[in-house]
Amino acid sequence: MRVVAGERKGMPLKAITGNTTRPTTDKVKESIFNMIGPFFDGGTALDLFAGSGGLGIESLSRGAECAIFIEKDAKAFQVLQENIKKCRYEEQTELFRIDAKRAVKALLKRDITFSLVFLDPPYHQKEYYDLVQLLVDNKKIQQNGIILCEHAKEVPLPQSFGEFVLKRQETYGGTIISVYRCTEEEGE
Repeated sequence: MRVVAGERKGMPLKAITGNTTRPTTDKVKESIFNMIGPFFDGGTALDLFAGSGGLGIESLSRGAECAIFIEKDAKAFQVLQENIKKCRYEEQTELFRIDAKRAVKALLKRDITFSLVFLDPPYHQKEYYDLVQLLVDNKKIQQNGIILCEHAKEVPLPQSFGEFVLKRQETYGGTIISVYRCTEEEGE
């Protein structure tokens, strides 16, 4: 695993040993950012179920101003901390070792909006996608924001989360990447 592009291009990232998480492969990560970017001009990313932090770190390397990482697994959280430090992003990040549902409830109380939301929950756990709806309903995702969900083929997602509509979907083996953008975005 490595940072694919941007200011930290080529920086190796530590992977999590065991099978508590499924790191996004470099090939899929590169495809994801080609779909949604490939580069950003500031903004705040939210990486729910962050694992080793590959998606959030990639967004920082490609120009996101800051990122919030949520990961409850202790081993994964330790690797996440190491990767953030290795990439020298401590000043641009907030890391929380907490369940995603509790994290979203806490984020709803803050004066913050996200330009990019990554959601890659444990496979076959569809209930976590309700968190996206909660963020949308509470206006925590900017109008020009992007929601990216990585999920199993067997877990169908809705065509929209409020005004955020499914704009693109790609399949990589047993994994689907679904990209949502706001219908009210200029040029749509």
